[in-house]
Amino acid sequence: MLDTLLFIDDDPITLMLCKMVISKASFSKVIITAKNGEEALQYFDKLIQNNTENKKIPQLIFLDLNMPVMGGWEFLDHFSTDKYSEYNDIKVIILSSTVDPEDLKNSQKYPMILDFLSKPISKEMLEYVSTII
Repeated sequence: MLDTLLFIDDDPITLMLCKMVISKASFSKVIITAKNGEEALQYFDKLIQNNTENKKIPQLIFLDLNMPVMGGWEFLDHFSTDKYSEYNDIKVIILSSTVDPEDLKNSQKYPMILDFLSKPISKEMLEYVSTII
C-alpha cells in the first residue's frame, strides 16, 4: 500500500470514482487530487516552500492528459525541470480516455512515466500497477 498518491484530472466524477476504487482496493492511505497540472505544481511548490519533515510526498501520480488551464504534457514539462528535481523520482501513470499513438510516442520522452493506461481505473488496473511500481 502506498502512503500517498496524487491524482490529476479535471473531471470530478472521475476523481470521485477513482477515490472509491483506490480506497476499496487499499491501494493508498492518502489520495491527493488536483484539477489540472497547474494545481498539481502548486501542491509541489508548497512542499518545496514548507520544507517540513512531515510532507505528504506522493509515491505515484495518476495523470490525465487533456485538462483545461494546464494539461498533462505541460505539467510533465514543468515537473521534469530542475525546480522539481527532488521529486523527479516519483513515478507517473498516464491515465487517459483516448490512446493516441502520438501520445504513446510522446510518453517515451519522460523517464518518470511507467505506463499509459486507459480510463476508467479498476481494481485489476491497480493490481497491475502494484507490480510495476
